[in-house]
Amino acid sequence: MLIPDSVATTVSTAFRRSAPTTVGAHPSAQRSAAILEAARAAVADLFNVEPAGVVLGADRAILLSALAEASSSRAGLGYEVIVSRLDEEANIAPWLRAAHRYGAKVKWAEIDIETGELPTWQWEGLIGKSTRLVAVASASATMGTVTDLRAMTKLVHDVGGLVVVDHSAAAPYRLLDMRETDADVVAVNAAAWGGPPIGAIVFRDPVLLNSFHSISADPKATGAARLEIGAHQFGLLAGLVASIEYLASLDESARGTRRERLAVSMQSATSYLNRIYDYLMVSLRSLPLVMVIGRPEVRIPVVSFVLNGVPAERVVQRLADNGILAVTNESSRALDVLGVNDIGGAVTVGLAHYSTTAEVDQLVRALASLG
Repeated sequence: MLIPDSVATTVSTAFRRSAPTTVGAHPSAQRSAAILEAARAAVADLFNVEPAGVVLGADRAILLSALAEASSSRAGLGYEVIVSRLDEEANIAPWLRAAHRYGAKVKWAEIDIETGELPTWQWEGLIGKSTRLVAVASASATMGTVTDLRAMTKLVHDVGGLVVVDHSAAAPYRLLDMRETDADVVAVNAAAWGGPPIGAIVFRDPVLLNSFHSISADPKATGAARLEIGAHQFGLLAGLVASIEYLASLDESARGTRRERLAVSMQSATSYLNRIYDYLMVSLRSLPLVMVIGRPEVRIPVVSFVLNGVPAERVVQRLADNGILAVTNESSRALDVLGVNDIGGAVTVGLAHYSTTAEVDQLVRALASLG
């Protein structure tokens, strides 16, 4: 996702005017404190929660690793942790390490190889009285698959477990509301929607923060700061605020609070992207050598495909030569399960709110030139 000019300008200005601390009477330190408060409030609006539950850091993977490190009471001997093959490694590896360190048993939610979905029927067999944590993505960054979370979260909560959801792939495309999914903790990377390289984990109930061990270097840290490691990059946090304001302004007719503007803007963006995505899918399927991976009923505008007989790296290079960004996702456990990496790998592309049908046509021409 491209970085908006307003975000880049805000980051540059904030780095010049802020201090590396929020402590003290100097105006630059006070500006840093205001930026930190504004960043928590902006992320809270994105998820419709209270700012007190927002933990900020350099990256989603780092924050999830910190959360896993603080989760010894949920990952100990006799307990079970469930992870998903559909997820990115950022929401898998931390929980595998925690289970190995503290002694929990790991279970896997598996993919339907035909649709690319996580079947909902499997949760009843996976979740039991020993389940203490389930980590899953709301949408796949590889195939665009959207996961139904409501039934799963109820099962987990019925046995006293915790649900950690990675919203990074869905965030650029959907209005997020923790009260609708009942997830206990969600994670996100701002870069997914054109923000700076900043991550956040968000607690639906800030009180839950106190059930995790503090890993802060500050022995007096309270609230969200208990799970924040090291100094904040206040220039990037200012850019985070600007990026969420940018999302809220995608529909120029949007009015009201930032949350209200986000609701209108994301709905407009979704309607537009659905049209472009339908055009993309029809266009890809018109190419005889292209095989689209998965056929989920609901997906975000992200798709992976194989070009028969052409290695994914070569496809990605040809697309790059034509000004089109695509990735190969070689580390994807989902693609490993599907056997895609055994035949040269898959190419993943995603749409943005500024994507056009002309750009889709350009993609199709570049792919056709390889056939």
